[in-house]
Amino acid sequence: MPAYHSIFLQDTDVRLIANFPLLPLRTRTRGPAYTLPALPSSTATHESPDPDSESYDALDEVLSLYRANTFFRNFEIKGPADRLLIYGILTVGELLGKVPKMGGAREGEKALMNTALDNQFAIPGDAGFPLNQAFEAPRDRQDAETLRQYLSQVRQELAIRLLARLYAGNSGTPSKWWLSFTKRKFMGKSL
Repeated sequence: MPAYHSIFLQDTDVRLIANFPLLPLRTRTRGPAYTLPALPSSTATHESPDPDSESYDALDEVLSLYRANTFFRNFEIKGPADRLLIYGILTVGELLGKVPKMGGAREGEKALMNTALDNQFAIPGDAGFPLNQAFEAPRDRQDAETLRQYLSQVRQELAIRLLARLYAGNSGTPSKWWLSFTKRKFMGKSL
């Protein structure tokens, strides 16, 4: 059974830095990404919109495919959107590893947001980036800075959306259905 690939592979008019796409995001976080319309008021914050909706973005796809794709050790990259999917899945894995098991929602929010806001993360081309063989390095310093800003925007938005899913229902304890995937590593890699 093959891994699930991005539905954004057919988007050809996307700006690329090296071979990494800067897809539009539904976000309020500042950054270089084009902003999609907000969720309809009928959609709960812990749910993704319908994939046919104009508000559906690549981060909704990352969160919906995370648990299924973590079981795969191999992933054939079919296009630039798959690279964002891979990076997003690795980021969600990193964020889940930071969630305190016995803390409340405040401790979880603090841990995830601190991880997402940390600007000392590796980007493609850096020595510490785990998938340099599948990602190209940015051409120049300006492209590297734009890519870092975009990835920071992706990390922050993923943390916000993951928090909504982890603590859905205002129970104060993280969802065991998400935490059961904390030790799984997609493709055997981690950020």
